[in-house]
Amino acid sequence: MTDKDDDKDQSLREDIRRLGRLLGDTVRNQHGDEAFELIERVRQNSIRFRRDADQAARVELESTLNTLTNDQTTQVIRAFSYFSHLVNLAEDQHHIRRSRAHQIAGSAPRQGSLAFTIEALYRTGHSTRQLLDFFEHAQVAPVLTAHPTEVQRKSILNCQMVITRLLDERDRMQLTPEESGANEEALARAVLTLWQTRMLRMSKLSVLDEVENGLSFYDYTFLRELPHLYAGLEDLLASKDPSLQQTELPSFMKMGSWIGGDRDGNPFVTASILEKTMAMQATRAFKFYLEEIHTLGSQLSMATLLVKVSDELLALAQRSPDHSPHRADEPYRLAISGIYARLAATYTQLLGLLPAIPPSGDATPYAYSEELAADLDIIHQSLISNGSAAITRGRLRHLRRAVRVFGFYLAPLDLRQNSDVHERVVAELLQAANPEVDYLSLNEDQRIELLVKEISSARPLASPYLTYSEETQSELAIYRAAAKAKQRYGDGAVPNCIISKTDGVSDMLELALLLKEAGLLHPAEGRLDVNIIPLFETIEDLQNSAPVMDRLFAIPAYARLLASRQQAQEVMLGYSDSNKDGGFLTSGWELYKAELDLIQVFARHQVRLRLFHGRGGSVGRGGGPSYQAILAQPAGAVQGQIRLTEQGEVITAKYGNPEVGRRNLEVLAAATMEASLLAHQEAPPRPEFLSAMEELSAHAFKAYRHLVYETEGFEQYFWESTVISEIAGLNIGSRPASRKKSTAIEDLRAIPWVFSWAQCRLMLPGWFGFGAAVQAYLQAHPDHGLQTLQAMFREWSFFSTVLSNMEMVLAKSDIGIASRYAQLVKDDSLRQRIFPRIQAEHTLTIDVLKSISGQDELLAANPLLARSIRNRFPYLSPLNHVQVELLERFRQGDTDERVRRGIHLSINGIAAGLRNSG
Repeated sequence: MTDKDDDKDQSLREDIRRLGRLLGDTVRNQHGDEAFELIERVRQNSIRFRRDADQAARVELESTLNTLTNDQTTQVIRAFSYFSHLVNLAEDQHHIRRSRAHQIAGSAPRQGSLAFTIEALYRTGHSTRQLLDFFEHAQVAPVLTAHPTEVQRKSILNCQMVITRLLDERDRMQLTPEESGANEEALARAVLTLWQTRMLRMSKLSVLDEVENGLSFYDYTFLRELPHLYAGLEDLLASKDPSLQQTELPSFMKMGSWIGGDRDGNPFVTASILEKTMAMQATRAFKFYLEEIHTLGSQLSMATLLVKVSDELLALAQRSPDHSPHRADEPYRLAISGIYARLAATYTQLLGLLPAIPPSGDATPYAYSEELAADLDIIHQSLISNGSAAITRGRLRHLRRAVRVFGFYLAPLDLRQNSDVHERVVAELLQAANPEVDYLSLNEDQRIELLVKEISSARPLASPYLTYSEETQSELAIYRAAAKAKQRYGDGAVPNCIISKTDGVSDMLELALLLKEAGLLHPAEGRLDVNIIPLFETIEDLQNSAPVMDRLFAIPAYARLLASRQQAQEVMLGYSDSNKDGGFLTSGWELYKAELDLIQVFARHQVRLRLFHGRGGSVGRGGGPSYQAILAQPAGAVQGQIRLTEQGEVITAKYGNPEVGRRNLEVLAAATMEASLLAHQEAPPRPEFLSAMEELSAHAFKAYRHLVYETEGFEQYFWESTVISEIAGLNIGSRPASRKKSTAIEDLRAIPWVFSWAQCRLMLPGWFGFGAAVQAYLQAHPDHGLQTLQAMFREWSFFSTVLSNMEMVLAKSDIGIASRYAQLVKDDSLRQRIFPRIQAEHTLTIDVLKSISGQDELLAANPLLARSIRNRFPYLSPLNHVQVELLERFRQGDTDERVRRGIHLSINGIAAGLRNSG
């Protein structure tokens, strides 16, 4: 790092020191000098060992940690866990600080910003018309999902936001000595409050708890920052082309959600939960609109004596129930009072709730959010037409955009269910209607023939006079509740139904049949009211995805339904389960190939492809920087439309801070534009690159499968050497850790699988098999193998992104710490059969990665992440050490509640330090 870079980080170091000092003062004041000195001794020895490889410091560190009492252990865990959280806040604030400094200095736009992308598009000859056409058809949707390893309480997040605000205040304002002292005192109070706030939940989260947690990010970020993003983009385009001064872009970016609609393996998501989820979402939207409209009314005080207004505005004012003589000559206020009254009536009609501020009188409810948007447009147009355009650019502009983006339902809610459930329900319905039909015994061709006949018939299959199983009743109720939600809150309230474990055309048609039963598919009109979305998850399913879609599109009955969906079909690709099934490298390669095959099939059938990427937070589940991931898609895969999941602690990291959140939303928009409009800039991968990847994938798949699925005792090794058993006992997500009541890795959900490996600092799903694959490839191609791989790294964004993500994972791994977890395995021979293999592959993978990238050390090309690791990892090592010690006590029968709680606290702290571990 250069001196210049070092100077740029001075403020970050100061923030970290300030927060660390305040945390230390809190510990001393709350627990005395002895507790403070213990924690400080652990901290200093950990730093000495981590940064200087001081073995004496390591011996002293381990000696100290191994002799702690249960109370001391809890104090150490809490101190280092909270410090990890505080470092996260300091780093986020530093990113904001550097971004602002960059803008103030008038520097060239940074890659990943919309300004950079717009400039690149104009520079490469794209016209304004082309850009507007892109936005007309674009769709960018981050989709929030509940996360069964999310360990952060909302109360902790609230405390952190106070600290963030105070750090930001120090940056943005030149404080007087008195103000600086007040800020420091407020920071101390905030850190004390954080210390005294319980980190763990006392009871397991319910689905509605998860919904509420997800909705908090709308308060923090989405409701305000998404409209700001649109405004900034419109202003940016207008600065490039003055003819766009009054142009408003379509609402191409919207949030999505699975929380309250994802039933795959979660029996707690029912029709009642779906209804309550939609009501909670709508309540958030209405409260925001009511508050904003009320405030807007206080601001638009223009009088007819001084300004002209449009006839439409006068008519809107005349319909207002507000008859106060004090506002008789203030038509904008009267119009807004009428809008408020109508919105309040809608709020009461839909949700049975009364606004905090009563309306001025009775009014007719809005039927749709579009009517509210139209009324706000009347105000906007009147201001524009009468010389008051500047007034439209504040609160009114952002409110109008919010209504168009969030509607009355806040976020489109996806439904998801496993294909096995659909199969059982359809089989029961068919047999009840005709006992001679044994659907489960039919082959795929027979199933397709029968299902096509049923979805083409207007005759309902379910009878109100028959009693069905609890599962069938529940599924039918869900789809009927979805239909009601669409009628109640707007057609976009529930737009998508996703089928997990799709492996055939019949899976798609089974869902179509269930939608027909709920009135969401209309055979006579050939109309489908929701998108039917297959989710291809395993390696085999990915390989079969294109043939499945090819056969589906060839069915006239489905093609007719597709026409009612604007001839667009969404396909979801599962990163998590494909990784667990075939390993990191093979998963990435099969996803890439599946996209190429799908592009060809969709083009042949003239269907627009929209890919939904089921990415997790960790690299082992498809995570990594979103910008690079989108740009690494094969040409033609994005086409202006993309959806991707945002999960767990990644939601907090990306969207807990409003400015960081807006930046992450901007990155998604910019990357989608670049991938769609500038994809031709990278030449297609050379044939020898494709051939090399095929070889590498085959070798990596063999190495991974041999370890995970073919090594006797590996399942036992995994359960004993990680915290998977203890994760299952945490009061975190509502969804069980396994799909079935078993310890089989096949049945384990991918999220806790990856999360467990992260906790023990091995990160195995993010790299295992790559070293063996490269070694085998080089042995087969001794003359030019390395040169080919190096060329792939330089020239092919897909391959360089794969290696970059793997490098990040390896940098966060620690084989020494992982060796301590291996000691938890009771069977010495089992441990000796497995851990040395993992250790050897870890070393080999790092070596071959360096050879391909040409770097002497990991993260040489990523100084920001390297800095982050230096700042935080000395504070993670003690947490890992203590976690192992507590696991040993717990598994040996120590029933002290402090031991169990300490394990769970350490899980929280390690997750916070790693940030993208699940």
